[in-house]
Amino acid sequence: MTTTSDAPKAGFRPSQLIYDTRYRSLTIQVIAFIALMLGLSWLVSNTVANLSALGKDFDFGFLGQRAGYDINQRLIEYDSASSHGRAALVGILNTLLVAALGCVLATVVGVLAGVLRLSKNWLIAKLMAVYVEGFRNIPVLLWILLIFALMTEATPQPRDFREGGGASMIFGDTVAITNRGVFVPAPAWGNGSLILLIVLVLSLVAVWGWRRYAHKTQEETGRILPIGWGTLGLLVVPLTIAFLALSMTSGRVTQPIYVAGGIEGASLAEFGAAQQGINACAVPNSTESLNLRRALRAEGLRFNVVPVTTAEEAIAAAEAGRCNILSLPASTDAATAPAGAVALSDTIQRGSPVQFESPVLGGFNFEGGLQLRNSLIALWLALSLYTGAFIAENVRGGILSVSKGQTEAAFALGIKPSRTMRLVILPQALRVIIPPMISQYLNLTKNSSLAIAVGYMDARSTLGGITINQTGKELEGMLLLGLFYLVTSLVISSAMNLYNSRVKLKER
Repeated sequence: MTTTSDAPKAGFRPSQLIYDTRYRSLTIQVIAFIALMLGLSWLVSNTVANLSALGKDFDFGFLGQRAGYDINQRLIEYDSASSHGRAALVGILNTLLVAALGCVLATVVGVLAGVLRLSKNWLIAKLMAVYVEGFRNIPVLLWILLIFALMTEATPQPRDFREGGGASMIFGDTVAITNRGVFVPAPAWGNGSLILLIVLVLSLVAVWGWRRYAHKTQEETGRILPIGWGTLGLLVVPLTIAFLALSMTSGRVTQPIYVAGGIEGASLAEFGAAQQGINACAVPNSTESLNLRRALRAEGLRFNVVPVTTAEEAIAAAEAGRCNILSLPASTDAATAPAGAVALSDTIQRGSPVQFESPVLGGFNFEGGLQLRNSLIALWLALSLYTGAFIAENVRGGILSVSKGQTEAAFALGIKPSRTMRLVILPQALRVIIPPMISQYLNLTKNSSLAIAVGYMDARSTLGGITINQTGKELEGMLLLGLFYLVTSLVISSAMNLYNSRVKLKER
């Protein structure tokens, strides 16, 4: 009888890292990683050595230095005394603004054009084909320059809006389209605006709950609930009730007008006639500031606005001589009013929770309201129309990928064509539309760096342009600029991929 025993297991040998297929791939990856790290370390050390030879160092302290240049289009407060970091933030916000507006408009235009390209109406289908082929095959920079030239050369000057000038405002004298930009009403916030915002948030939550309930009911019972009317009612009715209630309680409250160097009890017109110049302390974008400026304009008085944030700051500015007229809440104690200031006989209303200030023609330009500069409009429209042409083809391809049997089955059930497209075709086409649409959103965001061609101050113009030229920190500036675009692209891609995973078809 013979016995057998297992062969002794061989130990690990270094040669296995190369010849054994179990370890070879890991060995190659480790060697490649080490080589990459060595290459990057050499690149960094060589860059630092070259900067030292030029008398430069690698740091980001320049972000705290004074910028010294102005930015015409901005979403936050900024002036030439602000830091380069503040200027970079303004440019980043401007980039995000045009990217967000562009993605929204490009989506709307692209979906409409993609659907209409498949229309049975020959004229509409051909017009959409001309739009798509025209915009896709001409560089976007040319479209930016063309639209900017049209906005600048084909629109009237502000002086043409004077009596007999030949130009007039539109939408009830609330919007002015000029060669310096488009002036639209700007919101002014008053007492109760926070409550109104809370009501809006609660209404949006209710809308979300209603739409979710309607979709669930339709899936379980087939009964279609009025989603559109329900959404409209949940948004409009609570906001309207809250706005009217707040307007009736606080909107009619009056506030005295305090002036320095005037006579107590005098009228606003009498005070203005006795002054060489009027400087008004007012909180920007507030209803009190809006109503004070309206009262001054009603008397035909020219004035300058000194921005303040609170009533206490306005009192301090008046005592320091920075302004000679201000409006304080009616509850302000006379002892709290600025030293030497007296109240006029005229008063102003505190205002509703939200009011809108329309632009008014002043000296050489419009005053008040919100100015949308031609550079922003040209960049926004050009990027939106250009990217929308590509999205239109993605939408058309997605619709064509859905079997015609789906449409025929919907028609056989008596479903209307519009409802068929919205409930049957597009939900199935999204799995084809969304992935390439992500790339178009990324392209639009990165193409916004062409803003420098029309003078729009985006991140490329501020951080990657003027700041680099002034500080000589080209390497640090470009690294920060590249990091911003990288993070923005990853956020957009992640958000869209998350949405794509939610709308994709789920197998039963």
